Amino acid sequence: MKVTQEKLPASQIGLEIEITPEITKQTYEKVIKNLASTANIPGFRKGKVPRPILLQRLGTTRIKAAALEELIQDGIEQAVKQEAITAIGQPQLRSSFEDLIKNYEPGKPLTISAAVDVEPEVNLVQYTDLQAKAEEVNYDPERVENTLEQERTQLATLIPVEGRAAQIGDIAVVDFKGVFSKIEGEEETAEPEPIPGAEATDFQVELQEDKFIPGFILGIVGMNPEETKEIAAQFPDPYANEDLAGKGATFTVTLKELKEKELPEVNDDFAQEISDFETLEELRASLVERYQKEADDKTKTNKQEALLTELLNHVEVDLPATLIDQEVDAMLTQTAMRLSQQGLDVRNLFTQDIIAQLRERSRTEAIERIKRSLSLQEIGKRESIQVTPQEIAARVTELLQQYPEEKEVDEDRLRSIVENELSTEKIIDWLLEHSSVELVPEGSLSATEETEAVESDVDADAPQTEPQNSEASTEVTEG
Repeated sequence: MKVTQEKLPASQIGLEIEITPEITKQTYEKVIKNLASTANIPGFRKGKVPRPILLQRLGTTRIKAAALEELIQDGIEQAVKQEAITAIGQPQLRSSFEDLIKNYEPGKPLTISAAVDVEPEVNLVQYTDLQAKAEEVNYDPERVENTLEQERTQLATLIPVEGRAAQIGDIAVVDFKGVFSKIEGEEETAEPEPIPGAEATDFQVELQEDKFIPGFILGIVGMNPEETKEIAAQFPDPYANEDLAGKGATFTVTLKELKEKELPEVNDDFAQEISDFETLEELRASLVERYQKEADDKTKTNKQEALLTELLNHVEVDLPATLIDQEVDAMLTQTAMRLSQQGLDVRNLFTQDIIAQLRERSRTEAIERIKRSLSLQEIGKRESIQVTPQEIAARVTELLQQYPEEKEVDEDRLRSIVENELSTEKIIDWLLEHSSVELVPEGSLSATEETEAVESDVDADAPQTEPQNSEASTEVTEG
């Protein structure tokens, strides 16, 4: 079989395959023989249909098409094997099938054009001495105090309040019923329309402004137990329920009971109650260590991301469609699994239209992920960065010990995942050692990006000389 190769864009190899006259004849005759043994033609037993009758009834075009399908499939498979091409995905026929039928004559040579996707070549223009900036995340001591305060709140005891009015921070037990506020032009005598779902008995709410729609909590503040009051409130716009967004409401509220939180003392007993530590000092030290490590880990992640983003500016790779589609499929599968674990019905959620939209939105991220992966693999090859069997075994053992309840574990797959992760870590660490990442204050890069975006918008609106101010709309939802 004569095969001519041609390099095509998007990491494809074009193949021009010349099938010999002997093969075109043999395949055609084999198809006729198979059809003769299976065709149901009135007046003839299977396998006994004369050739002229068979050709007349079935038609030469149908027989040629059946023979061509076999010739194309076998021809491409043999060509890929003969040329030792490591193809990914399914080969694509470049010739017109209709033209092939017209040109196909059994006993004469037939030329087929096809294309196969192959692993792309990665051209690393530069991968050492890269320069990047990353935000440094500093440990915030207030996180320790905030955590302790949150735990304190969880252990709070509710104590009935007497002799004073409701104030911010109290727990109120109320009955309420809401109706829509009357709009301009509506008759005064008209019955107010109830708000669907805006009615409750013995409803317990913490008096914090962000716990309900604007106006409701502040209306309760100052009320005394057994007092009933009409409170005007406003549903924010936008709002989770679009039918209520921006509408005014009036709530008839009866304050039945008032309570306040009695917080436990922060001492060794408190530490023992919320943790495995014996003393408050040990608990604080553990929280400090945890939050310091989180800050360090986030800083390292920022450095890695900044460096990989810069690396992609120095990588040239022509990605085949097969790799992109496979990565998009993997991303959608991960999303579906995550949503399923959250209890959502993925089959109803992922309609054909939604899937098509998700695929299109995922392409950019998929391309970046593939480029990163291929670039790191190429660097690993060039610098001979490898993970030892001992490192893999140690990490696998560690994971199995961390999750002993996982009884059905595919250890071969686990080793493969661990090897890939450890290899990636080693390569990125090598990159960090051979490049320079400047740490800058947290938030400074984000602020720079926002400024550049604003300047870009202003430039796009030229000849406007001053940016127009606009109020940001904040979505407020029920707490």
